[in-house]
Amino acid sequence: MSRIVALIDGEHYPPVVRFALDELRREHEVVAAAFIGGTEKVDATTTGDTYGLPVVRGADARAAIVEAIERFTPDEVVDLSDEPVVSAAGRFVLASLALARGVAYRGADFFFTPPQARIETKTPTLAIIGTGKRVGKTALSAYVARTLTAAGRRVVVLAMGRGGPAEPELILGDEVALTTEDLLALARQGVHAASDNYEDAVMSRVPTVGCRRCGGGLAGETFFSNVPEGARLADTLGRELIMVEGSGAAIPPVRADASLLVVGARQGVPYVRDYFGPYRLARADGVIIAGAEELLVDAHSLSALVAAIRALREDIPLALTTFRPRPLADISGARVFFATTAPAILLDTLCVYLEEAYGCQVVAASTALSDRAALRADLREHAGSFDVLVTELKAAAIDVVAAAGAEAGVPTVLCDNEPITLGGDGLDDMIGRAYRLAQGRHGLRSC
Repeated sequence: MSRIVALIDGEHYPPVVRFALDELRREHEVVAAAFIGGTEKVDATTTGDTYGLPVVRGADARAAIVEAIERFTPDEVVDLSDEPVVSAAGRFVLASLALARGVAYRGADFFFTPPQARIETKTPTLAIIGTGKRVGKTALSAYVARTLTAAGRRVVVLAMGRGGPAEPELILGDEVALTTEDLLALARQGVHAASDNYEDAVMSRVPTVGCRRCGGGLAGETFFSNVPEGARLADTLGRELIMVEGSGAAIPPVRADASLLVVGARQGVPYVRDYFGPYRLARADGVIIAGAEELLVDAHSLSALVAAIRALREDIPLALTTFRPRPLADISGARVFFATTAPAILLDTLCVYLEEAYGCQVVAASTALSDRAALRADLREHAGSFDVLVTELKAAAIDVVAAAGAEAGVPTVLCDNEPITLGGDGLDDMIGRAYRLAQGRHGLRSC
């Protein structure tokens, strides 16, 4: 029998609540109730005797459910409350609190379960997850890997993606420097050579295990993946840390000892406040707001996003960042065609940055890297005006950009998206803290 904590309110007449609790007891062990508000049909001094089981009251519904879970360690929270005590939005907040503690949350016509860690590794793990696609997880993951490597840490990246390999694929990025020609050859074999694991290996120069996944639930569960098999492979490499990289808003099914959450600044408050944003935030040991520059988000919206995060996690480390291109080869003096997935409003800024930082001339640029038809049209329009292609390793970077370069006899230079800290807590300090947390927590669970 599963252990149940029931959510009850004062808008239901106590004998009706007790009837419902008795019905639950037919199939479950109901260990306690959390009183989450309402006074119409119950006195504020009503005790547990009224309901025939311990009743937890807190300063608010959130405090009551957290205390009940911590005291009674249930398998599920069953919501017997209703409007107006708890709204649909409020239920997602309560569900997030339950799921973050590994407890399912069920009501009359819904059932939410926490994403399952289907494997625990012998190696400490640091998860880098996000609130959606194109928020900068892979770029930040590569930066974290480079930062830890520079500090003498031996890490391996475990990446899952929508274009990952059928079998977990190990790339020894610290031993083999993949070239654009190597990636183009893979693309011609039908491989998605711009998948996250290739980007991680090329940009971070550490061992990388690539996996695939399909489907993502509201709380981040994947429908299908081969990540557990990939985790077993990563676990054999004798590294000090496995960096587990999420895909979109999906969370890898691997036990994480510490987590960093990447939030896109342009996504706004709903992505952390609503639905299962609070759940992802509750899992995190640090938050990185990416794209936090004026061209992408106004000061008021950014302040509101920071305030929404602080309202849920007052003391969590938080860094404001944005990205700038970093070519992996010398492009000084070259006439450049630059391909990116960045928002169009940022394109001029990125082109100027490339010119000033790397001494090139950007003669054309495209933000259509994730739109193959538009990208091919941009390349055709500017054919003959450039002598170097510079591209992020994403989307159609290899099978369109590099392929066009090979056909025209023009070299393709890959570029990293390097995070630049704009404010908040120091990103490097956050990375070091997350590493120490992962090591410490892993040690405790290994005892």
